[in-house]
Amino acid sequence: MITSMTGYGKAVHQLSDKKITVEIRTLNSKNLDLNIRLSSLYRQEELPLRQLVAKSLLRGKVDFSVHIEQTGVTANSQLNLELVEDYMKQMAQLEGVLFENSGHKMKLLEMATRFPDVFSQESTEVPKEDIAAIQKTAEKALLAVQEYRDEEGNVLELEFNKRITNIKKLLEKVIEEDKGRLAGVRTRLEKAVSDLKEKVDQNRFEQELIYYLEKYDITEEKVRLENHLNYFNETMAIPESQGKKLAFISQEIGREVNTIGSKANHASMQQMVVQMKDELEKIKEQLLNVL
Repeated sequence: MITSMTGYGKAVHQLSDKKITVEIRTLNSKNLDLNIRLSSLYRQEELPLRQLVAKSLLRGKVDFSVHIEQTGVTANSQLNLELVEDYMKQMAQLEGVLFENSGHKMKLLEMATRFPDVFSQESTEVPKEDIAAIQKTAEKALLAVQEYRDEEGNVLELEFNKRITNIKKLLEKVIEEDKGRLAGVRTRLEKAVSDLKEKVDQNRFEQELIYYLEKYDITEEKVRLENHLNYFNETMAIPESQGKKLAFISQEIGREVNTIGSKANHASMQQMVVQMKDELEKIKEQLLNVL
């Protein structure tokens, strides 16, 4: 099956005092190009997360971000009294009231404690619960990315099948046109020699003619091209996505198409070759996105 390198996934996990959000965006790249955005407090988790992403996504440009939002007060948090008092004084000045006025003091205190920076942590050690939650959320986001990539891969597979089928149909036309091509070339050469009104060695003429016709024979190219097209379809059906292998096969397809074009020496066949090249270019463009 075909898997795209383009994908998106998001997962959210709610703890008692914080919300963890993992968001992943992926694009095509020759190798795994991973960029992780993570709070400095959780930097110890960067290597395990890199290993997790590399094992799941394999290849592509990956933008991986972990956002942790405090939604409550943790048990080891302490109130910064000086900062609270400073906030209360500033708000009192804005309201034009005296800070000592007891009627407004409770209101100002309630407002000041809503600011997130008035609470400080006693310890910078990351709770094990947070580590497990980040891993779990990352796994969910990676599953979402994989589903997205598979869906995009299905679209690409339909496109490839369409283009390969078009090339096969054009090859059938080339084979049909080629049936009388060499006979026509032989007739034209024999007529050209007879028009010279010169006596020629018939044996030597036959040898030169055979050599000339062999240079324009495309039997091997037609067989190899058909085999490459079938091999492309067989490779697409492999359970694991084979982007690099498909790219190599497409190069081989192009080589045979080019050789047919150079040997054909036939207007209608060369037009078909141009159409095959056009179909192949569309395949190559989309193969850049295949894992």
